[in-house]
Amino acid sequence: MRHITAPPAAETTDIRLTTGYYLDPEGLGDYVTGLLARCTTVFDIKPLLTADLDDPAASDLNADRDGHISPGALVEGDVIVQAGARIEKGAMVTGPVLICTGSVISAGALIREHTVIGPGCRIGFNAEITRSLLAGHIFAKHACFVGDSVVGRRVNLGAFCSTTGLRCDGGPVAEPAIEEITINLGGRRIGTGQTKFGAVIGDEVALPAGTTLAPGTLIGPGTSLYPRNQIGGFLPAGSRAR
Repeated sequence: MRHITAPPAAETTDIRLTTGYYLDPEGLGDYVTGLLARCTTVFDIKPLLTADLDDPAASDLNADRDGHISPGALVEGDVIVQAGARIEKGAMVTGPVLICTGSVISAGALIREHTVIGPGCRIGFNAEITRSLLAGHIFAKHACFVGDSVVGRRVNLGAFCSTTGLRCDGGPVAEPAIEEITINLGGRRIGTGQTKFGAVIGDEVALPAGTTLAPGTLIGPGTSLYPRNQIGGFLPAGSRAR
């Protein structure tokens, strides 16, 4: 099995790998804000939230479980629903999962293990989210898939958008995955330390309907994306991609 390591220290100093380049933590609630503050790079987010959800008592996540779970919702495992959040009839949630204040998981949505839905999100019919952080105030109200990814505030995911977090260019797909996902940044190949890594989508980005993001895609905040089938690589903050 291939040995997976964290990015070298020299590479973590690149601002384009830091959480602050993509996400403004202000107003995202205690947990999401604290999580981002603990991360040196965006590659740290998924491992840290996974550890937190696996031990909610140690992570101080048990204090607020006052949200609403409708009787017709299918909820399995440890699902933390904060006050002001709700899981509606017909939604499916498999923990460990954290649903933060003000978020709504609507009928037909599927939220899977090791996911944090930040404050004020709207997750709709046929949207599937797994092993990801949705930072806050995100619209995923149509059929879409977000896996092994980080999504910034006020991002809109159009219908049939998808992140892809697994390489499939080396023959038959192995499960569990063994090939590390790497990114190309300024001509350097940088390891993510993970065998499944989808995308980092910065604040206030709208993904047009039908957009597919290649493994290891990094999209800076405020980027304008025009309709196209696939996007990959690094897109700087405020850029335009046709």
